[in-house]
Amino acid sequence: MGPELPLYDRRFEHDACGVGFIAARDGSASHRMTRLAVDCLRHLDHRGAKAADGTGDGAGIMTQVPRRLLRRDLAAAGFSVDEGRRIGVLMCFLPQEDPRK
Repeated sequence: MGPELPLYDRRFEHDACGVGFIAARDGSASHRMTRLAVDCLRHLDHRGAKAADGTGDGAGIMTQVPRRLLRRDLAAAGFSVDEGRRIGVLMCFLPQEDPRK
C-alpha cells in the first residue's frame, strides 16, 4: 500500500445536493444554451448549504471558454500560444485585505 494521503479522510465523503446538465443534442455550442443555463440558475433557491441568515453557498455554470478569446487576450498581454497547445483558466479568491499588513 502507498503512503497515507494527509488531506483525505473518507469520513468527509458525501453527496452533493444535485447537479443539472444542459446541452444541445448535436453537441454544438451556442449562446442559447448559456441563456437556458442562466435561466435555470435564476430558479434555484440554493445549490447546497444555507445559513441561518438565508445566504447560500452559491451556484454557477461551467462553460467552455472559446480558444480564440483566450488567444486574443493572451496576445494582448504579450503571450503567444501554439495552436495545438493546451491552455486553461484558473480562478482563485484571495483575501481582500493586504497580506503584508
